[in-house]
Amino acid sequence: MDLFEQISRFVVDAKGAGDGIAANSSVRVFLPELTICATIVLMLMVRIVTIGRFHKAARTYGGSAFWLALLGSLLALVLSAPWKHLSTEAMASPDALTRIEIFTGMLVYDTFTVFIRSVLLLFVVLFVVFTKLSGIPDREDGADIYTMVLGATLGMCLMASANHLLMVFMAIEMASVPSYVLAGLLKGRRTSSEAALKYSVFGAGTAGVMLYGISLIAGVTNTLHLPSLAVELVKLDLPAMINGGEMQTVMVLAVGTLMLMVGLAFKLSAVPFHFWCPDVFEGASAEVNAFLSVASKAAALALLVRVAISLSAIAPGTELPAVSQSEEVALLAVDDVVGSDGDTGDGDTGDDGEEIPAAVLLSKSDAMDCLAPSRGFLSRFIAIMAMVTCTFGNLAAFGQTNIKRLLAYSTIAHAGYMMMALPGLLALAGHDPVAAERAIAGLGVYIFIYLFMNLGAFAVVAFLRNSMRSEEICDYAGLIRQCPWTVIMFSAMLFSLVGLPPLAGFVGKFAVFAGVANAYFVTGESYLMWILIVGSINSAISLFYYLRVVKTMTMDPEPEQRTPFQVPVASVCYITIVSIPTVFLILGWDGINKMAVAAASHLLM
Repeated sequence: MDLFEQISRFVVDAKGAGDGIAANSSVRVFLPELTICATIVLMLMVRIVTIGRFHKAARTYGGSAFWLALLGSLLALVLSAPWKHLSTEAMASPDALTRIEIFTGMLVYDTFTVFIRSVLLLFVVLFVVFTKLSGIPDREDGADIYTMVLGATLGMCLMASANHLLMVFMAIEMASVPSYVLAGLLKGRRTSSEAALKYSVFGAGTAGVMLYGISLIAGVTNTLHLPSLAVELVKLDLPAMINGGEMQTVMVLAVGTLMLMVGLAFKLSAVPFHFWCPDVFEGASAEVNAFLSVASKAAALALLVRVAISLSAIAPGTELPAVSQSEEVALLAVDDVVGSDGDTGDGDTGDDGEEIPAAVLLSKSDAMDCLAPSRGFLSRFIAIMAMVTCTFGNLAAFGQTNIKRLLAYSTIAHAGYMMMALPGLLALAGHDPVAAERAIAGLGVYIFIYLFMNLGAFAVVAFLRNSMRSEEICDYAGLIRQCPWTVIMFSAMLFSLVGLPPLAGFVGKFAVFAGVANAYFVTGESYLMWILIVGSINSAISLFYYLRVVKTMTMDPEPEQRTPFQVPVASVCYITIVSIPTVFLILGWDGINKMAVAAASHLLM
């Protein structure tokens, strides 16, 4: 296919087969991302008007940028319409959303895309309001923050819907580059500049490693299309290669997969690619930390799910390869055994007159058996990384005296907890796809709850910073005497991060651990039991460093030299609103769970 044919195919795919914007249009389902793009362009155009004006004009534009960002993200959330596509009634209707590939297969639109995209856009709406209350739009560079935030959000939405390894790389870079700028937002501060430099250097290094890994995978499988990776691995017949001692191809594939995981581990701040996280969180503002700790992890986890499934399971609607029936079943290329009309033929006659058996499509269970080595390798690798990540994050948090560094190690630990859902998913994928999708749903519930827990915690840190001019834990001594409601809400969020019942954090961890436990009972794999043991022990360990912060705020004496201060009423109201799901979601978590189950329904079945 030449360039012009490829462009014509792309245009038809974008517009649809009919006149105007047809029902099968890629543009129609891509409207939320296009809305974010239009908002960014509009903010940049308005920015041009204020170039060279006085500082007052720049501050005025900062307020305008806030409203543009808020309205743009709200409109994108409405267009995403998770209540329309993920409700029980919508999934049961004849017009239920179906999985489609858009823009010539570069992206995929399914229920999982809708769920993760909606979580990201909901977070951005809450985050934009948070920055307004913390005073960011009033700064001279306030408008630039919203441009970077929406640019990174666009990249994260593409990460959630990536269906091609090149799109995986481009989406990660689109999300990362604006994040580097956000990390260095506090101009004139050495720690902020150092944070941006460390973040960008680590990001550039991991991007290079990931791109090389993608090239190795493409060289072995001859494809970059995610759903086609599993089909190509089935054709390679990994069990036969391993049993026959043909380890060269297997090793190249394993190394390429590990290199690809480097980029995802960097976005998740998973050990050993976490070194940037504490320093960046300490040097950047609390607002930026909230964005990096929630949105970046949600998008990276969604992408990790897609990549892991593409390397270990057959995606829905994927055409299975064909095999010839003989005493030893040999896998053949699809083009060699399937006619242009899709018929597999009636057999042929060999040189000796003996009939050659007809080629038949491989069953899905046999294809999944061929993927067992890849599935086992990925599952164990992610399990080890998850256990090490949450253990290191919790242990390193004990000695921290700065609240932002403590929460940085907390986010590392929670990345480990959330990654624990992946081994359960992969272990179940070869036995019970329905149970595997419920394991993914548990991860979706955790991500949704984590949004409120971490955003609320960093919001309290930012509002106290504005009032106290300090981010050291020791300066929080006796805070309950000056701002009791803020301390109560902050304590609730910290206890929710531990996972104590009846707070929502307990629901998130329980959902993930339940998926892992189910996988252990179904498969009997011992490493799944170790995940449960390590996760439970780490949850108990984390209680102590969170409790230290609560004890400092409630039981330590208030410093005599502290100047009386008051947290603004609007800030207290915001903290309360964000805390409501953290405190009361356990009463109505079933609705979120049903949406998460619907979101996972297009990944394996």
